[in-house]
Amino acid sequence: MQTPQHPGDENLSREDAAARASVVTLETIEVDLDVRSASDPAREDFETQSILRFDAATSETWVDFLGASVDEVEINGETRKVDWDGARIRLTGLAERNTVRIRARGRYSRSGEGLHRFTDPVDGAVYLYTQYEPADSRRVYPCFEQPDLKARWTFHVTAAGDGVILSGGAETGRTDVDGGVRVSFAETPPLSSYVTAVAVGPYHRVDGVWRGERQSVDLGVLCRASLAEHLDADEILDITRRGLDFFTSAFDQDYPWGKYDQIFVPEYNLGAMENPGLVTFTEAYVFRGAATAAQREARSNTILHEMAHMWFGDLVTMRWWDDLWLKESFADFMGTHANVATGLHPDAWVTFASRRKGWAYVQDQLPTTHPIVADIPDLEAAKLNFDGITYAKGASVLKQLVGFVGEEAFFRGARRYFAAHAYGNTTLEDLLAALEEASGRDLRSWSAAWLETTGLPTLTTERAPLAVAQDVARPHAVRVGLWNDEGGRLVARGDVAVDLFEERTVVTAPVLPDAAVVVANVDDRSYAKVRLDDRSLEAVQEGLSTMPDAVARGVVWAALWNAVRDGELAASVYLAIAARHAPQEPHPALLADVLAHAAFAVRHYVPDAARAAAADAWLDTAGAAMDAAAPGSDAQLIWARAVGVAAELSDGRAELMTAILDGRAPTPEGLALDPDLRWGWVFGLAASGRADATRIEEEAARDATSSGRTARLAALAARPEASVRADAWRAAWDDPTLTNDHLDAVIRGVRAGRSRSLVAAFDDDHFARILPVWRSRSIEIAARLVRGLFPATEDTAAVDAWLAEHPDAPGSLRRIVLEERDHLARDLRVRAAQAVLEAR
Repeated sequence: MQTPQHPGDENLSREDAAARASVVTLETIEVDLDVRSASDPAREDFETQSILRFDAATSETWVDFLGASVDEVEINGETRKVDWDGARIRLTGLAERNTVRIRARGRYSRSGEGLHRFTDPVDGAVYLYTQYEPADSRRVYPCFEQPDLKARWTFHVTAAGDGVILSGGAETGRTDVDGGVRVSFAETPPLSSYVTAVAVGPYHRVDGVWRGERQSVDLGVLCRASLAEHLDADEILDITRRGLDFFTSAFDQDYPWGKYDQIFVPEYNLGAMENPGLVTFTEAYVFRGAATAAQREARSNTILHEMAHMWFGDLVTMRWWDDLWLKESFADFMGTHANVATGLHPDAWVTFASRRKGWAYVQDQLPTTHPIVADIPDLEAAKLNFDGITYAKGASVLKQLVGFVGEEAFFRGARRYFAAHAYGNTTLEDLLAALEEASGRDLRSWSAAWLETTGLPTLTTERAPLAVAQDVARPHAVRVGLWNDEGGRLVARGDVAVDLFEERTVVTAPVLPDAAVVVANVDDRSYAKVRLDDRSLEAVQEGLSTMPDAVARGVVWAALWNAVRDGELAASVYLAIAARHAPQEPHPALLADVLAHAAFAVRHYVPDAARAAAADAWLDTAGAAMDAAAPGSDAQLIWARAVGVAAELSDGRAELMTAILDGRAPTPEGLALDPDLRWGWVFGLAASGRADATRIEEEAARDATSSGRTARLAALAARPEASVRADAWRAAWDDPTLTNDHLDAVIRGVRAGRSRSLVAAFDDDHFARILPVWRSRSIEIAARLVRGLFPATEDTAAVDAWLAEHPDAPGSLRRIVLEERDHLARDLRVRAAQAVLEAR
């Protein structure tokens, strides 16, 4: 057995991975996991064994493993001395064909990486699930941890009790063993290591089946037993069946992976993960109370996104993480496209325009932005590239591409791509070749302009003559929308198609009315920020909520918000527009986004001297809108949640909120005061000093669940007392027993409220800690700490000093610090501009 005291470098480089792939041809990996120790809280480890069969054109290579120990290495029947540095198990004396058996011990995770162990506070049940992307299967079993070394996998899992034991393949047999049962699963088709999966525990299960034209697929929907009453499995199964109907037809390709289980798991780091046969989702999609149409749309989108991965990503996989977009951009596009095509959510592109593109626009303006086809030198860089560029910008330009080549040609190209590369690995060139062959179009210039460059153009309209200008010349087609102002109501007067190539294009059409409002990219077809001219801005201030088209309203709302972020529109103007028109906004996703932006503006962009008044006014707006909303409507619930957020910075409604929570005042008619909404209000009251520890503990007693336990930690840490914040600060950095969710809760509490003086004393401590924590904790936990506790200083001097003093810090850490510096600099710049903007 070997347990190195100084682990080796976990950060696999692209060059090392390519070198290994050039000399190793992997055939199968057989994994044997024994997790009977999971129910013993004193046990931190589990037994794991891998048998790898591969050809080698070299006498030595390595197997990846991060764990507690490596106990035995056997090569071609011969026991070898263990040579393991904590990250790589070195293999020497290899033959042309090899069978390597490695016995080891892994560690249970509390960070959501590898094999995560969770104990349900409701019933004491223990649950396990795996999460690997991009490179954490090596925390559970020895393997070749890179996407282009695919294997046919066979799993055997030994566990205690009579709960659910799952992997991606169908169960083929089970045998009683001492203290438990050993379950075997069918061999998978070729898969990359990061999409293998295991789940164990007393999960509640609902079964179903999908019957297609050529195949039938067994379906399962699972969650923790204590959440079973909240699992709307029928809706999830309906989405799943419609999705399988759509994708198997659109791709002309059967579902490749046998069964289709979908499991909702606790303390999950992502929205979901596309493990074939065992897709994992965050429990946030099991709604414990009221859920808006926007929340249900988001869940449907995620289910369909992961389903698209069964082809884009799992059947055909990128060779290395440079081409991560080959799966994530396509899945992001397909999730929304299928939501519309299946009839599940016909206006899903409205949400995409507001939410997903908004994420992309923010990411693409950072100094660390990158092309959609990125340069990913190592695994740490890959981890950070699951971002708004890879997902949302990629999906945005794919939407343009579909419009460019035509939907029929696009799907014809996708079918050729899958047929040519099934179970293999690809690069950008492979996809472009398939799409060019199907469409007859040259896509190289399109790829160069949109996939291989950074940044986004800003479109502005000019009048007399009407023209569209873009600050960065890109080829794209847009529609320019025109509205007249008829007594405060904006009435559409049509739109004009414009092909943009140069920095300025004059709009020509038979009739161009002297419109009150002119909006470029009105159908949100292209990927670009939009600026409103002064006349249009004046008109939308009066009539925005009268525009009947939700996509157009979304484009205008986004234009207003981007102008605020860029310091070109006063935050007070945006807040006034939101106060006037958001109460009439019927689209729940647009409404939720506008309210989030308004709250952000109060906290980040309103000058310090004006923040208290702005916070009071915004809380009044939210409270009045909640009271006026239709009982039981999505709008009522969205505004009620906004009241909790606004209460962090203002205590103007604290007495009424407390009375409603305590039952001393009536709850607004139709409002579901469920546990999540209650906690939202309690957190706001705690942050403003109007809910003490006793009140928080009373709420925790009402909600003795894992969600309640996490919310309790956040609210306790949010109390505006210096000693409370100091204790929470130290716990975040120093308490290794905090799970990923609990760490987030403590960080949220530390950052809450309006008094930065409570944490300003820790600014220097943050910069002293970030490099050590990066070296000692997993990237998941370290990144949360660096980002979440980044100080909101009055200038950038401290972060600039750290960057200057640490030029050789890990590139991924420097990337996060640079991004946080940019956010801080934007806040400072925009706040400083407010006086001038308000004087206009």
